[in-house]
Amino acid sequence: MNIKCLIVDDEPLAILLIENHISKINGLEVVATANNALKAFEIINTQSIDLMFLDIKMPNITGIDFLRTLKNPPKTILTTAYRDFAIEGFELEVSDYLLKPILFERFFKSMERFLRENKTNTTAEINPQKKDYIIVKSGSKNHKVTIEEILYVESLKDYIKIHTQDGENIVSKFKISDIEVKLSNNQFIRIHRSYIINTEKVTAFTTSEIEVNGIEIPIGASYKETAEQFLKNLKN
Repeated sequence: MNIKCLIVDDEPLAILLIENHISKINGLEVVATANNALKAFEIINTQSIDLMFLDIKMPNITGIDFLRTLKNPPKTILTTAYRDFAIEGFELEVSDYLLKPILFERFFKSMERFLRENKTNTTAEINPQKKDYIIVKSGSKNHKVTIEEILYVESLKDYIKIHTQDGENIVSKFKISDIEVKLSNNQFIRIHRSYIINTEKVTAFTTSEIEVNGIEIPIGASYKETAEQFLKNLKN
């Protein structure tokens, strides 16, 4: 029997990321999503929810305050870019506290512990049926690009260049924001308006740049917080 999951977050990409993570684990199922606490409240009162992924920083009411209003909340995992609420979260007996950007390795460990502690018959495992690739068009051809082979994606105005492990660089008419959605899984983060990197290929880093397979990529000012959080998680 699948664990029925609800994702509550006001950022569509954050919802998409968690949905992607969940899709890779047998035994978990996303039955609903919500972009605010009011909608989440309606869902909880009309549907059976086993596990809620709850963002903290949301408009009107925070995830923490929303959780306090629930008399019988489902098991909850807090998702946030801020460490400041960890104590409050655990005082509310949440199952876990995941820091954004949420890497799949950390997410998977959280799910393993959740399933073990709740004594479910479901065993968490990577879904072998999922094909980790994307299809991009370059010229007249559609290319099948294996996710794990991508080093980084570079924006070239109305085009992108996908740099791969084998040295094949695929240029496609694509907005980087659109390919960001396609790659919004455990191992990719955007660290610059022109660059998305594969975190599994990071070989070195400083406070101003991240090296991917020997290539130095700058950290943009608007993405500094995301990059710093990733690097903190990397060092831990």
